[in-house]
Amino acid sequence: MQQEISCTEITAAPLHRSRSAERVLSLLDAVITNGELSLTAAAARTDMPASTALRHLRVLTDRGYLVKDRSASYSVGPAFVRTALASLQSGPYARLRSAAQPELERLVEATEESAYLAVRDGDAAVYIATVESRRAIRHVGWVGRSVPIDGTAVGAALLAAPLGRGARPAPVFNTGAIESDVTAVCAPVHGLEGPVAALSVLGPAERLVGTRLQTAADAVTEAAVATSAALSSVEAFSA
Repeated sequence: MQQEISCTEITAAPLHRSRSAERVLSLLDAVITNGELSLTAAAARTDMPASTALRHLRVLTDRGYLVKDRSASYSVGPAFVRTALASLQSGPYARLRSAAQPELERLVEATEESAYLAVRDGDAAVYIATVESRRAIRHVGWVGRSVPIDGTAVGAALLAAPLGRGARPAPVFNTGAIESDVTAVCAPVHGLEGPVAALSVLGPAERLVGTRLQTAADAVTEAAVATSAALSSVEAFSA
């Protein structure tokens, strides 16, 4: 006699695997966002029991996506670094970085502050490239970091409306959205259907004022226009 199998039994395993994958990715994202996390902190940030978090963290460390140090904190491992580098060296991000790199360098020359390139990831903006200021006191360390779209200058730039023919992007300013003593000046990089990235100048709030702030606004706007044009040329050539 054939045994009947219920729909619940058929779908249980795929649903379980899907939930496990979601938890693994949530843990990986939490560690990437925070730089390093203990088991307790990782479990709390992902809202899962410590025993469950530990099981998934072991998978990530076994595969090399995370490493565990002597203090039992987890941070990104070589497999994640390899994957991240591969994504930046080919495909749309590679074209975007190639188009933006000269403008990032020019932004630093014009403003003497650090310049960044960011893209949207759902409700967050992720910084994928930078050229650092040469000044002793400067903004550093945001490549790979994500910040909220809401309430930030980079978020406002990424959410900007598509430009009409011949129109120029408007710069966006914000002080203290993420760090109380940092001012951001941003402008969107446009593709055919709207913003695909944002260029930012970030520096100490006490330094980015008056004429220096206006210089940064003018420079980041010019850089965004030039990057949009360069990206368009690269995409047309690739097509």
